[in-house]
Amino acid sequence: MEFTFVSGDLGLDLAGTVGRRRGERVDLLATPADLARWTVAAGLLDTPPDTDDDDLARAKALREAIYRLASAARTGSPSDATPLGTGSPSATATLGTGSPSAITSREAGSPSAAPLGAASHPDGTAPFDAADLDLLDRAAAHPPPGVRLRAPGVLERTGDLPAALSAVARAAAELLGGPHAALVRECEASPCTRLYVDLSHRRSRRWCDMRGCGNRAKAAAFRARTR
Repeated sequence: MEFTFVSGDLGLDLAGTVGRRRGERVDLLATPADLARWTVAAGLLDTPPDTDDDDLARAKALREAIYRLASAARTGSPSDATPLGTGSPSATATLGTGSPSAITSREAGSPSAAPLGAASHPDGTAPFDAADLDLLDRAAAHPPPGVRLRAPGVLERTGDLPAALSAVARAAAELLGGPHAALVRECEASPCTRLYVDLSHRRSRRWCDMRGCGNRAKAAAFRARTR
């Protein structure tokens, strides 16, 4: 399957590399080469970065943390999603270093002050898992990809895998730490479980992608009406 970028956010697009989370899961990041290819398809880097199994495990750990955080923002309760393909505990310990990013200070206070297991918005809603917040913070702390203007309409994007993951983590932090966090939705087409940001005029978007899930859902409804 090819990668799709229909969620309206890089973090949610990374989370969307797992399909059918409540059924027979489909993981589009099966190998390190898949991950390298995704960074280019996402427009993060011009050249696939060097990746190995440990890199893949770290990327999947970030992916699942973003999915759980976004699910918590959507439902107002911690996600009960089982971590998928996160690898060994060491995979999450080397995502990045540095001071906590803005999402921690805005949403959870200092890590030491957060209750074990979850941290909430100031209004007490949408609890976020403290470990997931910490993982996101550390990924975002790494410098993002370098961008250089080469000619009118031509950008050069360079960096390694941690740089690409930093851009993803920062996008997720900006989304979940801002007003659009309340617009995170899950595709209504079964068995799709993709999350997206509903920026439609009436906030009435139902599917992650009209060309795929939307068309299939409408076709199924038409068949049901004409039976």
